[in-house]
Amino acid sequence: MRTERAMFKFHNFSLTAWLWLWLWLWIMFAAASGRAQQALTWEQVRARFEQSNPTLLADKLSVDESRAQEITAFLRPNPTFTLSADGTQIAPEKGVWRPFAGTFESPSISYLHERQHKRELRLESAEKATLIAESSHANLQRTLLFNLRGAFVATLQAKAVLQLAKDNLAYYDRVLEISRTRFDAGDIAQIDLDRLELQRVQYESDLQAAEESLENAKIQLLTLLNDRTRIEQFDVTGPFDFSDQLMPRDEFRKIAFDTRPDFKAAVEAIDKAQTDHKLAIANGSTDPTFGAWYTHNSSNNNPFGINTLGVSVGLPLRIFDRNQGEKLRTQLDITRNERLRDAAEATVLSDVDSSYATLESDLILLRPYKAKYLQQSVRVRDTIFFSYQHGGASLLDFLNVQAEYRIVQLAYVNLVGSYLSAASQLNLAVGREVIP
Repeated sequence: MRTERAMFKFHNFSLTAWLWLWLWLWIMFAAASGRAQQALTWEQVRARFEQSNPTLLADKLSVDESRAQEITAFLRPNPTFTLSADGTQIAPEKGVWRPFAGTFESPSISYLHERQHKRELRLESAEKATLIAESSHANLQRTLLFNLRGAFVATLQAKAVLQLAKDNLAYYDRVLEISRTRFDAGDIAQIDLDRLELQRVQYESDLQAAEESLENAKIQLLTLLNDRTRIEQFDVTGPFDFSDQLMPRDEFRKIAFDTRPDFKAAVEAIDKAQTDHKLAIANGSTDPTFGAWYTHNSSNNNPFGINTLGVSVGLPLRIFDRNQGEKLRTQLDITRNERLRDAAEATVLSDVDSSYATLESDLILLRPYKAKYLQQSVRVRDTIFFSYQHGGASLLDFLNVQAEYRIVQLAYVNLVGSYLSAASQLNLAVGREVIP
């Protein structure tokens, strides 16, 4: 009896434990699914990109490498220590051979003294190289963010097209349901119903193409994020619309010159070239080498001078090599970088003007769509369908107006996508996000 009670308690305990375990697993699975299905905003996508994109992270190390070169540039020359031995007898002379009796050791030390602020100029040149590296890294980030924004916009556009395809298919299925009811009542002919059902193939094709486009856009976005998340578990969200407000073109130009990292790099390159020219001139100067040594042996001039000290100063005679070639090269490099700065300025103006023109053109097309064409397409489609239901319009009229509605709605979605891409292009041209 006690054994049966114990088995009953153990069975109840095991059953309760299993229920709690399954409940806990179900909660964890639901939580994990919720996290996986959470749609990312643009700010979240950008943050993930900056933390995980391998190309961006690798290029960031080049800035750290440039900073490490600043340490090398500012190092002083190492002193040179020399230990020499002389006076060792290597052969007998007049029957006497005392090989180490006259040996003396002479330690010496020498140091190259750099004049004309060479070390300071090397450091200044290395620091300006770091500034250029930072600007180049910011420019790479600007370009990659444009690619990321393009993939993000493409995903939003693909989602909008997919939703439109689903809505069109759902609407057309309601039309077919009504048409089949009318056919059963003898209100329309078999050929009309067949033509309506055949038209559904177009909407099925639109849906399949939209799903494929969305999948490809997500793949591109995941590649830029270096993310291995399954496609069906990844999603983004954000406003898929346009802003009718646009600043004057001159404002964008001014922001671009203040912000564009490639233009900054071009200006900084001129500054570095000027420093390099100063360094080339300094390197053409003479640097003395100071030396000192000690000997423990009597000198010929002073038999009592057992411990002696000597000093020297070495001056290279710069008769032929006065660093003429490097002076000329760095002088020419200043002019070359000035020309590159002018080219960068022209590129900035061209990028801003062309992207601004594209954005302005998209706005001109979008305004009438939002103000009139979208509502008109819905109104005309519903009116013709109502008329067709009651015999006031032909099947051909309904199919034509349905196709027109589909074209207008799809054109609007594509125009919004074109606007967002043009806005991203303008942000790229300006150097920062001026149009969210």
